[in-house]
Amino acid sequence: MIVYDIQHLNKTYPGQPYPANDEISLQIRQGEIFGLLGDNGAGKSTLVKQMVNLLRPSSGTIRLLERPLTHNPLHVPLNVGYMPQESAALNNLTFGEALYFTAHLRGLSRTAAQQERDRLLTLWQTESLRDQYSSRLSGGQRRLLRLAVAMAGQPPILILDEPTNDLDPQRRKLVWDVLREENQQRGTTIIFITHDAIEAEKVIQRVGIMRAGKLVANGRPSELKQAVDQKLRLELFFAPGQEPDVPTHLPKHVVQTGHWLLLLDWDEGTAVLNQLNLDQIDDFRLYTATLEDLYLHYAKRP
Repeated sequence: MIVYDIQHLNKTYPGQPYPANDEISLQIRQGEIFGLLGDNGAGKSTLVKQMVNLLRPSSGTIRLLERPLTHNPLHVPLNVGYMPQESAALNNLTFGEALYFTAHLRGLSRTAAQQERDRLLTLWQTESLRDQYSSRLSGGQRRLLRLAVAMAGQPPILILDEPTNDLDPQRRKLVWDVLREENQQRGTTIIFITHDAIEAEKVIQRVGIMRAGKLVANGRPSELKQAVDQKLRLELFFAPGQEPDVPTHLPKHVVQTGHWLLLLDWDEGTAVLNQLNLDQIDDFRLYTATLEDLYLHYAKRP
């Protein structure tokens, strides 16, 4: 069953010369884990806000569970758990209250909503935060609250905007473990935006890559990787201001100061390594292409 059917979607903001979403067509099936990748400004959040009926498209259509989003005001809230980047509406509620009221508003009885609150507090290892107000939580704790609120009442679809930002490695692992189990045990459809392609690769089943408002790639990572499967990934680490000499024909991605990423053809790996001046680098890593390289291939190319 297709849970989201998006056809020729366009969104242009007033005063902007270019559309934030440009002729996007996309279908997401029940039970999928779908990742949406793209740079800041690529149009990911605009797309997601239209999918949860917070923004009206300039043109095009979105159907949720075979019905238009707007056919019933409760169609989206009852079927989709949405986690935004920020949620000031929760600031005057405690962690436990936010979970209880969300579950109750999604149709659970008072007793069932209390049980759902307690289940989610345990699931997200946040029992100690039950009586703390959202406004007093750390950034990572607020993100866990928004994740738990999205799941309250067990909606069949989750849409999550950057679910692992602000989280330490242990909490990030918890997020991916919980989402994977939610998908496998309940068949929940999970759609998420992320910049972390490395972590997303652990759970993702299908990926959409956006650039400048367009959906430039859409498919299973194994299929899309054919564009880079004859590539090797070379990471160079060096002291800031002491850039190493590399062949000029190799496009390099600056991960951060003192850290470059290059994609090489298989047959030139040995030659490139032999050209490296080890006095100019602190460390290097060479391995086969990843989902992140796939993302860079589609999202960064001119």
